[in-house]
Amino acid sequence: MIIQYLTTEFEQEVNNTRKLLQAVPEKDIHYKPAAISWTMGELAQHIATIYYWYVGTFTEDVYDMATDHLERGAPDDIKATLELFEKNVARARTALSTLTEEKLRDHWTMKAGERILLGPMERGIVVRGFLFNHIYHHRGELIVYLRATGNKVPGLYGPTYEDSKKM
Repeated sequence: MIIQYLTTEFEQEVNNTRKLLQAVPEKDIHYKPAAISWTMGELAQHIATIYYWYVGTFTEDVYDMATDHLERGAPDDIKATLELFEKNVARARTALSTLTEEKLRDHWTMKAGERILLGPMERGIVVRGFLFNHIYHHRGELIVYLRATGNKVPGLYGPTYEDSKKM
């Protein structure tokens, strides 16, 4: 049953992520709220890239980022980021379809060469914490960027604050 719940949440949240990425305007792609922050384009690209990590999480017990060939594209091109997002979502969807309840209990590790970045921990914990919640965290940041630049934020779970004030 948990696989069904994860798949349903994945599909719902892919749609929300798509709406949010589509709201990023080219004119503000280089905006960043502080010198140490990513630009809006870099943040959007990172969100699109997280979907790529689903493949390594679902199909490998030890995911080595040093040997993977991660495609990122240009962070100053929101159309390229949207294309990357759609490509990575398709890959993630395929990998998600291989998941079983047993695989959720298997231990998983992320490393970069010899350096352990995450784990070992049960894959189910990784799915919620590293994949799903990681995306939600960065989407929240992107909403702040959009509002700070005066752009409309799409409603993800119903009307936005701004939409509710129009009623």
